[in-house]
Amino acid sequence: MSSHNIRTDYLLDSDLIYLNTAALGPTPQAVLHRILQASQELARYPSHDAKDGLDIFLAAEQVRETGARLLGCDAEELRLTCSTTDSMNAIAQSIRLNQGDRILTTDSEHDGGSWCWHYLARRDSAIIDTVSITRLDYDHHAILERLAAAINSNTRVISVSHVIASTGLRMPIDEIAALAREHGILCVVDGAQAIGNINVNLKSLGCHAYATSGYKWLMGPKGTGFIYVSHDASSAIQPIYWNNLHSYINPTLALGLGTAIKAVLSHNITTIEHHNIALRNRAYAGLLELSTIKILSPPPGPQATAILSFELPDDLDSEYLRVMLREKHRLVVKAVEKKWFNGIRISPHMFNDESDIDALLQALRVYIT
Repeated sequence: MSSHNIRTDYLLDSDLIYLNTAALGPTPQAVLHRILQASQELARYPSHDAKDGLDIFLAAEQVRETGARLLGCDAEELRLTCSTTDSMNAIAQSIRLNQGDRILTTDSEHDGGSWCWHYLARRDSAIIDTVSITRLDYDHHAILERLAAAINSNTRVISVSHVIASTGLRMPIDEIAALAREHGILCVVDGAQAIGNINVNLKSLGCHAYATSGYKWLMGPKGTGFIYVSHDASSAIQPIYWNNLHSYINPTLALGLGTAIKAVLSHNITTIEHHNIALRNRAYAGLLELSTIKILSPPPGPQATAILSFELPDDLDSEYLRVMLREKHRLVVKAVEKKWFNGIRISPHMFNDESDIDALLQALRVYIT
């Protein structure tokens, strides 16, 4: 994969080093062109019926079939949404709990994947149980054991992230889903940081529901996402999206999302994953030379993804460093939310190369020893 050639597909400033895809992916020109083209078509003929053999609304619905090829599921199990949070909200609101029923989750969930359960707990007088995933905790077996130990006869839902947003830890979703099914519990997954980042096959994972966005690692239009509900969970999880086959999002954005997914399929997600993790591992090796920081993401290996985070010394504020890297070095990274730790997160993607990582490490040495 030639990152130099791929970079020309984007409108990024030529001197900008963008290492923040986990927050918001840049949109390729082909995606922008498809949105504009579809918008012009809709402006010329704003109706549901076909003109000259083209129905933009029908074409938007066919994006579900494209998404299903990427996600390894049936198109009937997918609907288009506006974001991961939108999808998680729809899943949670569609589940009916009784007073005293319990929802099992972790203390490392993104707000967009956890607010919905707090809403559900208030609405149905349910109880949230939380399992801790401590910093530097990469042991899949130990995490699974803690989840298993927290299950009781009233547990109705297990909800976890596929990839932990703050550290990039890859969670053992297939084993968690198997544990949930063994106990007759619904398994719901926040996949915001997984789709387009790592290879995902929803049928192999075995979860009942999955939520993701189209504008992070897929680099599709802002305001797009997917919601998945497995066939065998369709009676227990019934989001309003299933009441209407037509897309609930702007059809022009849906078509842009389809273009973005086709690009990922053409490059091959396995190739993309290997490229991104190689860059992440290069950064990991370079960060080990900075003695005053602490890497909080997994070491190279099966638990790692393209997300890499590190904690800063107490006398160096993460937001200050983020601004300095952007203004002085033209590097875009994320300051991790302070509720997690005082640190920086990077997330390289297919348009990045080794020189971007080396520029980051060189810039960090100005502020960190």
